[in-house]
Amino acid sequence: MRSASALYRLLGDEARLRLLRLLSRERLNVSELTAILGLAQSGVSRHLGLLKDAGLVAETRDGGYAYYQIAPDARAGDRHAGVWPLLEAQFAVASDRAVKADDARLQEVLRLRKENFEAHAAAERKGQLVPGKSWAAWSRALGHLLPPLVVADLGCGEGYLTIEAARWARRVVAVDRSEAVLRQARALARRRRVRNVIWKRGEIEKLPVADARVDVALLSQALHHAVEPARALAEAARIVAPGGKVLVLDLRVHDQTWVRDRLGDQWLGFQDGELERLMRGAGLADVRVGVGARKAGDPFTVLVASGRKPSVTNQTTKTARRDRT
Repeated sequence: MRSASALYRLLGDEARLRLLRLLSRERLNVSELTAILGLAQSGVSRHLGLLKDAGLVAETRDGGYAYYQIAPDARAGDRHAGVWPLLEAQFAVASDRAVKADDARLQEVLRLRKENFEAHAAAERKGQLVPGKSWAAWSRALGHLLPPLVVADLGCGEGYLTIEAARWARRVVAVDRSEAVLRQARALARRRRVRNVIWKRGEIEKLPVADARVDVALLSQALHHAVEPARALAEAARIVAPGGKVLVLDLRVHDQTWVRDRLGDQWLGFQDGELERLMRGAGLADVRVGVGARKAGDPFTVLVASGRKPSVTNQTTKTARRDRT
């Protein structure tokens, strides 16, 4: 009875039940579980240790990482007879907001795994290893095809995309509203020895950048944080020189309302046609909208949209045509 009492006290914690539910579906490491559950890494590690000691979770090593999954003995019922079928029955009918959010974040983790050639090439190609294949290398290779542009990274966050763009750009202007986040980004740039970035604090709806100063304006997962997306796009178009481009990576409309509280999202994505109308409304031409990333079962689809700021000659010609008519 003492053993049963300890087991039920262990299972009386919501975070541990959410953790067990995730591990019943997928083998995951501590970093992935931390991202999904929204808990501190130390807390996740502590929960895993308790569940492991109870024989409910097993640890395996793969590629230098520790992965966790439901222990075979737990499923077989050898150690805790009858407990696991009850848990699985509960997991199967769980449908509250926390569970739906966990499922959405799990799909994002699995998508990132699939896109990481380095770690998962062997699994994707049925055991055939392809050394050196990675998305990062591909993005940097494509940068070699571009001229030395002046780029603005709007809503730059911790600066990862900023630093990637700085590898091929002549100069990058990185803007974010948070001074704390910009400090992290500057520190990362120093560690990577990146010196061609100008960091600025400001809102994407009111950019601290003069007119027509950049060749490309990037908004990567930033537009859904804007209170006024139309104004943010108009500002991006304003700072782009005639003939320059505005490039947007953002989410298609979804139903994951938890992102409002946890991530501060103002909008639950955009419809394809809506995003196109917003870009055209900002004065951009040759607008294209397409799917950038999508995975079956993942509630988040990434849209990629681009538009060109008309050249002065084109604008003058259109004005003259209107005047003649």
